[in-house]
Amino acid sequence: MLSEKDRELIAWKGISEEKLNEEFEQFKTGFPFLKLEAAASAGKGIYVPTDEERDSYIKTWQEYKAAGHRIVKFVPASGAASRMFKNMFAFLNGDHDEPQTDFEKEFFAGIKKFAFHKELCDKCKQNNGKSLKEMLEAGQYKAIVANMLNGEGLNYGQLPKGLLLFHSYPDGPRTPMEEHLVEAALYASSNGEAHVHFTVSHEHMDLFKKKVAEKVAKYEKEFGVKYDITFSEQKPSTDTVAVNPDNTPFRNADGTLLFRPGGHGALIENLNEIDADVVFIKNIDNVVPDRLKADTVTYKQLIAGVLVSLQTKIFNYLRILDSGEYNHERLEEIIRFVQHDLCCRKPDIKDLEDADLVIYLRKKLNRPIRVCGMVKNVGEPGGGPFLTYNQDGTISLQILESSQIDQNNEEYVKMFKQGTHFNPVDLVCATKDYKGKAFNLPDYVDKKTGFISSKSKNGRELKALELPGLWNGAMSDWNTVFVEVPLSTFNPVKTVNDLLRDQHQ
Repeated sequence: MLSEKDRELIAWKGISEEKLNEEFEQFKTGFPFLKLEAAASAGKGIYVPTDEERDSYIKTWQEYKAAGHRIVKFVPASGAASRMFKNMFAFLNGDHDEPQTDFEKEFFAGIKKFAFHKELCDKCKQNNGKSLKEMLEAGQYKAIVANMLNGEGLNYGQLPKGLLLFHSYPDGPRTPMEEHLVEAALYASSNGEAHVHFTVSHEHMDLFKKKVAEKVAKYEKEFGVKYDITFSEQKPSTDTVAVNPDNTPFRNADGTLLFRPGGHGALIENLNEIDADVVFIKNIDNVVPDRLKADTVTYKQLIAGVLVSLQTKIFNYLRILDSGEYNHERLEEIIRFVQHDLCCRKPDIKDLEDADLVIYLRKKLNRPIRVCGMVKNVGEPGGGPFLTYNQDGTISLQILESSQIDQNNEEYVKMFKQGTHFNPVDLVCATKDYKGKAFNLPDYVDKKTGFISSKSKNGRELKALELPGLWNGAMSDWNTVFVEVPLSTFNPVKTVNDLLRDQHQ
């Protein structure tokens, strides 16, 4: 039963009692696993363009940009960097004073290569009266790590990933936030403007705004663009309630209900408020220095060209269907487009009369579109591209996480493990219909694709509810197309030592 205090809390968050009860029920019933047809692969759900096709799509994109459409780069940047430094926190709090693990040895051996090396050295001098080199020679390893992670030093243990120094340049090091500004100028600008939107956590908002204010003029001058940089936070109304292992409400020490952020799927609400003809989505940590940006720029333009080409055809077909001026041959042409180009099949489509066929085709055409880059699988963790069955019996392309797959189904587990490609989070989206009206994106979420995870708070076990992921179930009912892109476009930074890889030097 909800107390008056509970009702006040959910009202403040903007969560209805009905939604809260739905969440309690979901903990009891769980979420169904998805029914799979196959892992998507080259030629079977994943389009692999020839060099000639690639160049043609890039030209299409450049013409689209030149026509003055509004393009936005949407960057989920809420993540704190604490997980990046998990190994170094373990060293700082551990029993040994010298590097012992391979990770620790690699960190100290490569310390001069980090873009934050000079800033770290300055903090060592300020706090310990010695340079970084002198502290290494004196074996003061833990003090060095403390200067990197703690508040009196660089505070990297608490900062957001987007504001760490990732890459070195002759004119000074850059953060991932800055690298995204550069990318926006290179492939996502039009009319001399580059629109970039960052989703950030509340506690880091001021830091982001301050850093942008410091840097924006430099990049405007360098690339000859005017930046429009906006921010949003994950909405409190997308937080999800936690329960005890027996599904009773988990309550804090003061008796209040515990709510947790609902995961990146909550950002569908933020994306829904973006006014744009085309939106690029890419994670904050997947950036490279300028010397390696050529592939990123090429393939971003390629997938954007594929998107706007598909959209042109979709809009033409919708106009034909809405005009009523079509014959059966034209309907068959549209069916082939939906099945072949949009990879959406309805096994019993032959049973539909023309009137029902038009309703079906219109529904499948008139929805948001996304084109997703897919890279060859090299054993990186992450979701994969699949052909799956939808609630309405159709089969279409989806990006799945392992948690959505029944681990007791040997065939499905084999599909997942032997998948040839995986999802690097490289999307370009179109969220308006052919009349220029924005789709309401929450209407296209498959609410049955969330999942339940085990967590703990202050030593107490709890069950947490994750919303359908932004590029998983939150975009389930979109038109989805997968395009193969090279592995060189995927360079995430999951641990601090990833910054020592050649791709980040």
